[in-house]
Amino acid sequence: MAPSKDRQRKLARAKFDRQMAKRAIRERKRRRVLAGVGAALAVVLVAVGGAWIGGAFDSTDNTKPEAADICLWSPLDASTNSALKEVGTPPTKDLPETGTEAMTVTTNVGGPITAMLDIASAPCAAASFSYLAGKKFFDNTDCHEILDIGAVHCGDPSGSNQGGPTYSYYDENTPVQPQPSASSGTTATTPVLYPKGTVATFGQPAGSNGSQFLIFFKDYAPTTAPIYSIVGQVTGGLDTLAAIGKIPTVADDAGDKVKPKEKITIKSLTVAADTVAADPSASAQS
Repeated sequence: MAPSKDRQRKLARAKFDRQMAKRAIRERKRRRVLAGVGAALAVVLVAVGGAWIGGAFDSTDNTKPEAADICLWSPLDASTNSALKEVGTPPTKDLPETGTEAMTVTTNVGGPITAMLDIASAPCAAASFSYLAGKKFFDNTDCHEILDIGAVHCGDPSGSNQGGPTYSYYDENTPVQPQPSASSGTTATTPVLYPKGTVATFGQPAGSNGSQFLIFFKDYAPTTAPIYSIVGQVTGGLDTLAAIGKIPTVADDAGDKVKPKEKITIKSLTVAADTVAADPSASAQS
């Protein structure tokens, strides 16, 4: 079903906001560099004579430069949304930008689900997961929806689709749907952009992420513009995901048949800095 004009406008606005936020971060970094260069030149011009006499050039300056902000956490007002939970905000500086982190989700359905969070592709999403896991934000919360796109929806303690922490952040790794070639002369097939086991953020509206996330238990090939930003991939526990995907659903308060008939509770969600080996069963179970 084609998206409505209102949804298209929301998606366009979210994209524009993300671009503006990234531009603002780049501009802050540029101003810091220019200010630092100007100040350094002034100091050099004033002090060069004394430095030669005093032998200052024989010393080493080990001062660490100021770290730049990596992530922008936009504040949300809990007084206007009772579903939000105040837990502070993750740091903005000195965050890792490479490597992976191991996430383990233990539920009341089957064994644990393990996944690798891709820091290089989604550093802010990974930082948010790590921060909230450290606050035990996800523990004893329910995955309140099973969506017909083949994903379980978790991370909202209120179960209302409006819950989360008192901050939001922008998408970082939303896949791009390739355009079919007009000259190929063949019928284009819709590509799978969210393979089974994908972990993605879920923002309301799209582009404003908090704590909500999806784990796909089957391949998803969207026919409209993708709106979920990918943060990681399941490495073990696909059998648990398959069992979750088979749980029947009933209508929720809005009349959508997405509410699990049986409770799916996250007993604990942890994120560790050290990576772990992938579970062989993740690839064997398909």
